[in-house]
Amino acid sequence: MENEAQENLIGTVEDISYYNEATGFCVAEVNTGEEGVTVVGELGALAVGAEVECRGVWVLHPSFGRQFKAQSAVQTMPADVGGILKYLSSGIIRGIREATATKIVEKFGTQTFDVLENDPARLATIKGISSAKAREICKNFKAQFSAREMLTGLTNLGLSQSEAIKTYNLLKDDALDVLCANPYSLIGAQTGITFDKAEEIADNLTEKPPFEYRAIAGVCYVLQHNLGNGHTCIPREKMIKPASQLLGCDEDNVEIAIDNAIEQRAVVQRKVNGRDFLFLPEIYHAERGIADRFRIMVEYPPAENEIHQGEIYAFEQSSAITFDDKQREAIEYAVSKGMLILTGGPGTGKTTTVKGIIQLMKNRGLKVCLAAPTGRAAQRMEELTGYEASTIHRLLEVEFKESDSSQSFVHNLKNPLDCDAVIVDELSMVDVTLFASLLDALPLHCRLIMVGDQDQLPPVGAGNVLRDMIDSGVIPVVVLDKVFRQAMKSRIITNAHRVVKGEMPEFDNSPDSDFFLLRENSRYIAPRKILDLVTKRLPAGYGLDPMKDIQVLCPSRKGEVGTQNINAILQEALNPPSKEKQEIRYKGYTLREGDRVMQIKNNYDVPWFKIGENGTGVFNGDIGVLTRIDKANDVINVRFDDKEAMYSIENVKELELAYAMTVHKSQGSEFAAVVMPVLAVAERLAYRNLFYTALTRAKRLLVLVGNEQGIEQMVANDKKSRRYSALKYFIENDDNDDLLTF
Repeated sequence: MENEAQENLIGTVEDISYYNEATGFCVAEVNTGEEGVTVVGELGALAVGAEVECRGVWVLHPSFGRQFKAQSAVQTMPADVGGILKYLSSGIIRGIREATATKIVEKFGTQTFDVLENDPARLATIKGISSAKAREICKNFKAQFSAREMLTGLTNLGLSQSEAIKTYNLLKDDALDVLCANPYSLIGAQTGITFDKAEEIADNLTEKPPFEYRAIAGVCYVLQHNLGNGHTCIPREKMIKPASQLLGCDEDNVEIAIDNAIEQRAVVQRKVNGRDFLFLPEIYHAERGIADRFRIMVEYPPAENEIHQGEIYAFEQSSAITFDDKQREAIEYAVSKGMLILTGGPGTGKTTTVKGIIQLMKNRGLKVCLAAPTGRAAQRMEELTGYEASTIHRLLEVEFKESDSSQSFVHNLKNPLDCDAVIVDELSMVDVTLFASLLDALPLHCRLIMVGDQDQLPPVGAGNVLRDMIDSGVIPVVVLDKVFRQAMKSRIITNAHRVVKGEMPEFDNSPDSDFFLLRENSRYIAPRKILDLVTKRLPAGYGLDPMKDIQVLCPSRKGEVGTQNINAILQEALNPPSKEKQEIRYKGYTLREGDRVMQIKNNYDVPWFKIGENGTGVFNGDIGVLTRIDKANDVINVRFDDKEAMYSIENVKELELAYAMTVHKSQGSEFAAVVMPVLAVAERLAYRNLFYTALTRAKRLLVLVGNEQGIEQMVANDKKSRRYSALKYFIENDDNDDLLTF
């Protein structure tokens, strides 16, 4: 796909059937002189009658047939009278309709564009065009002409067509001046320009921008990079060395750059426990906003509800269960007080407690919304509680700003959710920005019940929300720590609790066990044993489907027992090449029809369909099966549980094989059987909560492949992967004395 040969197409724009001003996406009919062609792509505002030269590839759309998918387009103004008339008649110039266009062209002929650009007085000699209207028409013509020239100038400096359109939409006529003066000022999601792209543009400029601009952008880049490592902020002194290496300057200049970034409000500096920390503004406001909202919720709680023990007893009777004291405490506090963190390991009764909370809230006529961070986690929540649940994104309703195509939510401070209570599961997976958006959308006096396992890995995104809230001591917490008798029968559950305490798991390789160690000391032989387990032994012994029921979880991506190698081996065995199966090569790996795949980033535009419903959006961590690769139609289909998503082939970069996945990617999911290599684990990944998280993903069966030494290394290491965060401090402290200017 990525090496597909491109070609040129030249013709006259006959019609524009669709144009999105925010993204520049255009569908145009172009006459090449030999045929009419549908041209699609992020091309900007093409004009009817203009000559256009496009570069791209031919595709076959499933609904609209053969099209030319253009990556770029350069248009020139029509030179003949017929083309000029068609151009002006299209309505592209405000103030000129077909009748007016005819009068103008009849009078000025091939000089029309010169008159429109330079001589409003001559234009006013036409009957029906006043001097004021002539000036307005000329002004609009210049603006349209300026936009085309601006986009050409931006692309000539190295921006892609898409980046150029986003930049122009943001800055209009100032775009080229801003880019030439300081390309680093355009870095961000609104333009799609990265630090590396800004560096390229700066190198192409005749006059290099001042070092100060680059230095401030470099400081922001280091902070942005560390968001990917989970840090919401960085101690100022720890910023100096990486920023100095990135910028190739001494540390004194970095200190100056940091001060300049703070002064220009590109960075926020805040003292946390007497130490200076640096934040990107949006992350600072997310953490600070969470703390402020909790302060309001504590000060203005929902109306208390009296709980009668008979209600809880009635629920126990109808559900054939018996709550312990802590479960009762959680139900009473959640329903009466309205804010609670409920945490505990596997088998401690979190789900039955949540069901009790939901039922007693509904008994009082409260409207309850259930949500989780991923589609799989929401599906599990729905299956376990029996009540409808959705992803947090879907609950808040993702939308995009027309001005810059950035993500926002329909429900926010100005438009809160229509509910009386929200229960969020798998809170350990939720990062600070998503959690801040959720709190913003809660109506005043809304109850909030937060459920999660504090011993699991922190979220893939930035922050450590669940742990910080618990450690603050401000928000009520109930910890369920009793493992119920039925759960005690599972070695998976009992060993997970042993691991949390720092104890080695107990191995019982009897046939009726659900927890095994297949001993192996060689990292080179282990992959063959994993292959044998997934393809033969577990399906034969337990009736498990390798594609649906068994998941290999690896601590890392690289190495002999990393996901990359294990995926290649399992793909070859479970879904080998076939003449009947289409496939695509992308960056060194192959995706094939029938493959088990995973979405690796949120994409809110991908359409999906299921019986009686359709929508858009697939999310990081969603697992499915690649059902169709149609290169002619530029389509990939992936079935995620009960819905079928349809991608453009260019979005193949958002998919990867999922026969094996990292433990981090498995958060929020549960699998019938888990196979995990536990040897040759990199030191930075050999820690307890990663191992614990992997164990708790297995529902029926867990098989470790490796040796006791590898397991002991992880169990003994209780050093949580350190994350810099200020949320705990902000929740605990309501002072603004040491807040630096922002």
